[in-house]
Amino acid sequence: MLDRTDLKILTVLQREGRISNSELAERVALTPAPCLRRVQRLEQAGVIEGYGARLDPRRLGLGLRAFVRVQLETHDADHVQRFAELVGSAEEVVACWSLTGEMDYLLQVAVTNLDHYNDFIMGRLLREGGVRDVNSSFVLGTIKPDQGLPLPARSD
Repeated sequence: MLDRTDLKILTVLQREGRISNSELAERVALTPAPCLRRVQRLEQAGVIEGYGARLDPRRLGLGLRAFVRVQLETHDADHVQRFAELVGSAEEVVACWSLTGEMDYLLQVAVTNLDHYNDFIMGRLLREGGVRDVNSSFVLGTIKPDQGLPLPARSD
């Protein structure tokens, strides 16, 4: 069970993953040693899955981003496995979620331009992935970037 101090630690780390332990401890009103023990416990428990940098896709030449809804031809184990392997190995796919409803998967895709996108969709996804239908929405702008998960407030 997470207490209020754990939630404070997680809130800070979601936004500032490179913060030093001493700065984190000060922010959550702990001394450094117990703060570090708490962080290590959260890591070992799998609450903290890892740390990473947020990158600007445009500055990396990835000027086109899209959300792609995918429907598979069939849902037998071979088709699902083939699709999962394709998506897992495709560097264009930033994230993939399994869905309920009419479409089976949602892909977040980052590519250099429309030609790159077309090559990925037509040349790989539709040709190799056992895909029946694809529906794409292109990102025009970011209103709210990913800022981490909402964490509950605790009163204990």
